[in-house]
Amino acid sequence: MRILGIDPGTRRMGYGIAEEDRGSYWCIAVGCFTTPTLAAPSARLFALQEHLHALLLEHRPSGAAIERLFFSKNTRTALAIAEARGMILTTLAQAHVPIVELSPQHVKLGVTGYGKATKRQVQHMVQRLFTLPRPPSPDDAADALALAFTGLSHFRQP
Repeated sequence: MRILGIDPGTRRMGYGIAEEDRGSYWCIAVGCFTTPTLAAPSARLFALQEHLHALLLEHRPSGAAIERLFFSKNTRTALAIAEARGMILTTLAQAHVPIVELSPQHVKLGVTGYGKATKRQVQHMVQRLFTLPRPPSPDDAADALALAFTGLSHFRQP
């Protein structure tokens, strides 16, 4: 089973692709797509969509886990993330990739066993779970790989 985890954003979109084989976990790819700071919002979304489409063609995930939108005090940031999520959900649906939406607390619980874990704790557990030489960086990449890991258990359930 191969799951794509996506941490949505318009400036930086984290991605992580994880596989499970008989209780062993493998990191297939992890990183961030970035967009130019001064680019128009539509240009940013289009660039991210092209990157996501290429990632889907290259890795052919059997499912995707995306972070559920949480309420933010910063309305501008929340709107940008909502726009990115809309593009991501549409792109995944067009590619016929099943989607699960997970809350940040659900992911933290799935990775660390504690729903209020810090970003650093999540990074270190992702490193250990996938036997990586160092924690994924930046945070968006680590979060996306944590989403992929948690998504594995979701899609494994009957």
